[in-house]
Amino acid sequence: MADPVAGASHGPSLRIDKYLWFARLSKSRSTAQTLAEEGYVRLNGRRIDRAHAPVRAGDLITFPHPGGVRVVRVIVLPSRRGSAAEAQACYEELTVGG
Repeated sequence: MADPVAGASHGPSLRIDKYLWFARLSKSRSTAQTLAEEGYVRLNGRRIDRAHAPVRAGDLITFPHPGGVRVVRVIVLPSRRGSAAEAQACYEELTVGG
């Protein structure tokens, strides 16, 4: 698990609100921005409180969703908000063990 943390300051990045919107994990960018600014989103296990927190490939994002808590691993950074199939290729859904 040291790899995502060690490489966290290197490589291309995207604002977390844009990532959530581009990857279709949020209905709108303003909703994603509010989630981040109100502290509901965790990036690599750390609570964030700013929408401009950088997301990089390999990062883990934890956030509330109507069906419960979702945990996703960033695979690639999208350059736009594309189709649902394009969006799903940008992340890997992880399950929360209980």
